[in-house]
Amino acid sequence: MDTPTNVVNQDKVPWAEAGHGARFHCLRKQLSAFAGSQRIGCSLYEVAPGKSAWPAHYHTANEEAIYILDGAGTLRLGNRDLAVARGDYIALLPVAEAAHRLINTSSQPLRYLCISTMIEPEVTVYPDSNKIGVFIGAAPGGPKEKRTLAKSLRADAEVDYWEDED
Repeated sequence: MDTPTNVVNQDKVPWAEAGHGARFHCLRKQLSAFAGSQRIGCSLYEVAPGKSAWPAHYHTANEEAIYILDGAGTLRLGNRDLAVARGDYIALLPVAEAAHRLINTSSQPLRYLCISTMIEPEVTVYPDSNKIGVFIGAAPGGPKEKRTLAKSLRADAEVDYWEDED
């Protein structure tokens, strides 16, 4: 069986902009998607001073890693705040204790690679806002057109298993 190998130069991948409100904003290049990866995700992020790409979260299926290319910031990891800077590699396991949010606390842009397994189904937990995200068909960061279910729900929105089954 031939194994395709695709090379993509980051200069050929367009930036996508994401964010919400005053705290969250980033530029992102989905390198792995443009190279044709299926089970490993890799994105290049650029985050402006004072911003984060995403709210604090942890995954229940996917492992993530962050490699800081340029700049510095603060990684909120569980209940700890850790200074991170160029050359730091961060391993984020799919456990509650690895809930994380990377904040650019410097005066320069923060650039980093975020690498992840692309396992689905996935449940992502957002401890600050008491939400969960459910992703089926494609992992977070995967192709949205392959998703058969993507929901953000309040973590305490519980019903009995048998409710409405009469």
